[in-house]
Amino acid sequence: TGATSVSHAAHEILPFSTRGWRTDFTKHSVPLSEILPGGPPRDGIPPIDTPKFLPATVGEAFLRDIEPVIVLVLNGDARAYPIRVLIWHEIVNDTVGGVPVAVTFCPLCNTALVFDRRLAGHVLDFGTTGNLRYSDLVMYDRQTESWWQQATGEAIVGELTGKRLEFLPAVIVAWHVFKTAYPHGLVLSQETGHERPYGINPYVGYDDAAQPPFLFRGSPDGRLLPKERVVTVSLNGEDAAYPFTVLQRLRVVNDVVGGVPVVVLWQPGTTSALDAEVIRESRDVGAATVYRATVAGRQLTFRAAGDTITDVETGSHWTLLGHSLAGPLAGQQLEPVIHGTHFWFAWAAFKPHTRIYHSP
Repeated sequence: TGATSVSHAAHEILPFSTRGWRTDFTKHSVPLSEILPGGPPRDGIPPIDTPKFLPATVGEAFLRDIEPVIVLVLNGDARAYPIRVLIWHEIVNDTVGGVPVAVTFCPLCNTALVFDRRLAGHVLDFGTTGNLRYSDLVMYDRQTESWWQQATGEAIVGELTGKRLEFLPAVIVAWHVFKTAYPHGLVLSQETGHERPYGINPYVGYDDAAQPPFLFRGSPDGRLLPKERVVTVSLNGEDAAYPFTVLQRLRVVNDVVGGVPVVVLWQPGTTSALDAEVIRESRDVGAATVYRATVAGRQLTFRAAGDTITDVETGSHWTLLGHSLAGPLAGQQLEPVIHGTHFWFAWAAFKPHTRIYHSP
């Protein structure tokens, strides 16, 4: 099968090239016309396959406190992946806490998502196709060369079409938040085997909320500005989005999604990776995290008082990463809810029925 099974006529109308791929383009769950070339060729944005890590204590050498990192903690293994590195590679194939993972970041959608790379007993390795759908990264696995939509974790073209990867809980927070919570954690090294100007943003000014997205066909959902940052949750068939403009005012939101009580936490002190040319000099956009609002079967109500997050029921103090540091619940950890921080246009393209949270 593969590209040879596609008729010459189909070659003429497809917006992307099938040359060199052994993908079965006769199998797909989305119109192939929705997939557009992003510019770079296959793996022109090279994934990191043999990531090197440093102790968190050494990260100071190249990271400022306010810089954004993707945090992943599995089976006691805590790792930080600086966006200053991911913005140039988009995918890290790694193993964390014994779990094969793909840590992904799509700059055009501001979307950091982590997946379990295991599927039906096989471990997949991922690369970049060089193509986009709704401006979002289209990945491929090297085993079958099926194409995967980063935003949904679903195979959309090729042999594995319709299969889904399992999302793993991960967050974007400031470097200082990670190193404070996990002083014995690890941080991805800038020794990637590639020469890139890490710390420089190749998408200067891209996150202007009102500007239209790049290579996006269709009409963006007008309920929010196209590139308004939202933290999003999907639970039991309900999709919800919490605009950063609302979170900046409230700091804490208690809500119910799909029948599940959740708490959304926000705090300032994390720079945008897509604003100024130098990431550490970019504006502060803050960071948001989402957790189940129950501890040991007891539902809690959270509130912000200045820089402090407490629960009404016990008065315990909580961090952005869901740890209780003081009070009757000290030492407890809130259960993370799978969520993402997206530009609104990108999330809405895949989840058009999303409920947007409005402050009461």
